[in-house]
Amino acid sequence: MQRVAFKMYLNEGQKEEYKKRHDQIWPELKKLLKEAGVFEYSIFLDEETNTLFAFQKVSGEGSSQDLGQTEIVKKWWKFMADIMKTNPDNSPVSVPLEEVFYLQ
Repeated sequence: MQRVAFKMYLNEGQKEEYKKRHDQIWPELKKLLKEAGVFEYSIFLDEETNTLFAFQKVSGEGSSQDLGQTEIVKKWWKFMADIMKTNPDNSPVSVPLEEVFYLQ
């Protein structure tokens, strides 16, 4: 099992819309994540900076960050592009974070 963390950036004033879209996450996307080994996934928002902090527990070597070539993920990125900072391919601007402490 590995722990993966990264940050993304929400556009100003989009907290409620972001939460709504994730509350209604598409079943096929949820299934893909689970099939990829993502068995725990949390996203937190720092409202002062509009920075999203994502944390995943993953069985195996990959993470959700490795699913960008699938059609459902590309569709999700396009769906979310109007409320987040994105790259030219609609993927969220995402910065991996290094784990510097872990208490078990």
